[in-house]
Amino acid sequence: MAYKISDDCTACGSCIDECPVEAISEGDIYVIDAEICTDCGACADVCPVEAISPE
Repeated sequence: MAYKISDDCTACGSCIDECPVEAISEGDIYVIDAEICTDCGACADVCPVEAISPE
């Protein structure tokens, strides 16, 4: 099960450096590639607006 980023994302960049497999892409709202995500949760732990959750 991969993590997903909701519309609450503020594109702050906190999560992108935390991903060990580089599954997060930048944009107006960041996106996690579910096929690459290893479900580690590191991104969710650092999200200041709690926009990242398990899918």
